[in-house]
Amino acid sequence: MAIASPSTPSFSASICCTRTDSTPARSLRFPPIQTRLQSRQFTLSCRSSVPSSNESDGDLQYEIQHGVSTDHRRRGSLVFVTLPLDALNFPVGTMKRKKAMVQSFRALAAAGVEGVVMEVWWGLVESELPRVYNWEGYLEIVVLAKHCGLKVRAEMAFHQCGTGPDDPFWIPLPQWVREEIDKDPDLAYSDRFGRRNMEYISIGCDVLPVLHGRSPIQAYTEFMRSFRDTFIPFFGGVITGIQVGMGPAGELRYPSFPSQKTARTLRSRELGEFQCHDKYMLASLNACAGEIGMREWANGGPIGAGSLMQNPEGSEFFKSDGSWNSPYGEFFLAWYSGMLLLHGERICREAESIFRGIEVNLSGKVAGIHWHYRTESHPSELTAGYYNTSIRDGLLPIARLFGRYGFSMCCTCFEMQDAEAQQMNPDSSPESFVKQLSLAARLCDIPLQGENCASSLDDGSFEQVLRMSRFNWNGPGTPTFSFNFVRMDKNLFEYRNWVSFTRFVRQMSDAKFFRPNLGFGDGDMPFLSLSASSTAGVVLA
Repeated sequence: MAIASPSTPSFSASICCTRTDSTPARSLRFPPIQTRLQSRQFTLSCRSSVPSSNESDGDLQYEIQHGVSTDHRRRGSLVFVTLPLDALNFPVGTMKRKKAMVQSFRALAAAGVEGVVMEVWWGLVESELPRVYNWEGYLEIVVLAKHCGLKVRAEMAFHQCGTGPDDPFWIPLPQWVREEIDKDPDLAYSDRFGRRNMEYISIGCDVLPVLHGRSPIQAYTEFMRSFRDTFIPFFGGVITGIQVGMGPAGELRYPSFPSQKTARTLRSRELGEFQCHDKYMLASLNACAGEIGMREWANGGPIGAGSLMQNPEGSEFFKSDGSWNSPYGEFFLAWYSGMLLLHGERICREAESIFRGIEVNLSGKVAGIHWHYRTESHPSELTAGYYNTSIRDGLLPIARLFGRYGFSMCCTCFEMQDAEAQQMNPDSSPESFVKQLSLAARLCDIPLQGENCASSLDDGSFEQVLRMSRFNWNGPGTPTFSFNFVRMDKNLFEYRNWVSFTRFVRQMSDAKFFRPNLGFGDGDMPFLSLSASSTAGVVLA
């Protein structure tokens, strides 16, 4: 089914220091946010409630204490399952293996799974011509989910999937977008070595009419509007969630390392590369450096950032007392992370406007980048665009952004354990990263969605997900945590794996498994307070 969209009104745009989108003109300031460990620490502890003969009395006591019914508390956290990458044929966009899909959906429903996660690829739907959309295959999936009693979370995937045409899961950006990138290579991100990354269009040209007279933000907006208009009969009853892609792998981040390398980056301890060397990003950096009278800071990324595989302590920029914590480092990192936040704000604002008044939950995704979490500078987080260090909370601004627009926050690596990760990389701490993100979500009062990184999970990994999920579940009121299992394949339905998975679903859905306790004391999780100091304020527009 091809659906043509009406043309978009023309507009003018400039690169920096002038706001050109539809909102009232105003400056966006991203001052460095300093953090200090407080003498009073914020501790989040949990315990599992073990069923006993006195369980009914405990439920009654819980109801009296919190003023709520335990019927909802028994519901626990919802589990969704992400569909295979090749659920649709590329490039025609029709459903593959329909009989197997029907049987799989029925099995998931019987197991108590709430629904499926459907990745909606820009490169499949609007593949050949701008404003011509083919939703046929996705309509088939949604209708099947409805027939089987499953809900659907749709992920707007504006990024590339796979490494190239030889990859069996290859889904590139739309052909007409790639043609524009061929004409203007600076539409793609570039690092200091001039290496281009084609996973996602550079956010430096977010509001410039570089795609057949439309800006990338306008293209994403029209895509989401066409999705809304096509699937309007299914919202609320079947489609309950929309996750809006904001970067590589759908995550709000820079492609500081290729997405396909994520699985082995933990072993390699890769620092990543700053993605700010296309002409659009450099123009923004130059304008912002000029705003504070420091033109010499506008020459690209930091000098001395080291090589990809270098130990951070051997790098002039990333070492413990390196220039990341200097006035220049604060300026650059505030600009770099601020550009990412501005990109996220533009997309969140458009999505909230499009789906306003529709019964659907919106969400955005954060990358679980944890392999330098135990260092001072957190280099791999910095190159990805998260200004998160040992002295600065860079995840709270993202949570605040999502909270402003009513978004949930999604993050991977919920199944990872420090003990296992640190055997390969002593600097890694996936549990600390997830806990910090969980605290940010709680402080901003936004729901959190967890995901796994590994393609399959053993019992120990499922138990770790349950452990981490307790940090994000509130007994009273609406559940604030759900889990996306990535992903459905034939291995999931093998007997031993299926038994483990269905047990996990039952445990997640049983709220008696969780009794979260949030308190203040001398725990092991410091609460990072944010001061309003602006020692190196940066103006972004």
